[in-house]
Formats: sequence, structure tokens, C-alpha cells
Amino acid sequence: MLVKPHNRKRPGLNHLAFHAGDHDRVNALTAAAADHGWALMFANKHPHAGGPQTYAANLSNTDGYQVELTANNP
Repeated sequence: MLVKPHNRKRPGLNHLAFHAGDHDRVNALTAAAADHGWALMFANKHPHAGGPQTYAANLSNTDGYQVELTANNP
């Protein structure tokens, strides 16, 4: 049974993280995300929301699910 709205603090799936390729690929996927219902999270820290040694896009959709697209050459 799906509980609406999704709450990331409840038991179960919080977010999925993917190796998305190099910086250019992460940037391209981030740019295309809005066309598919995803919004950038932590825009003021993007692409280093995970720290200065990371390069990733953190995205959420209207159902509250989150994905992290991480560059494999941070």
C-alpha cells in the first residue's frame, strides 16, 4: 500500500543513487530532468551538496521520491 504523500523519514526507500557518468553527463541529465517531472534539490549547493569532493545532482519528483546522479570523476 502506497502512503501519500511519500515521506522520506518513514521506513522504506529514501532515495536511489546512480553513477551517471562524467560531469558533462550529470549536467545533461540535470538539465533534462525538469522535462520529466524532476526538480533540482539543494540548488544553492549544486553540484557539491555532498561536499567539495563530490559532483552530483540531487533531484526529487512530485511524489517525494529522490534520486542522486553522481559523477564517477568527482
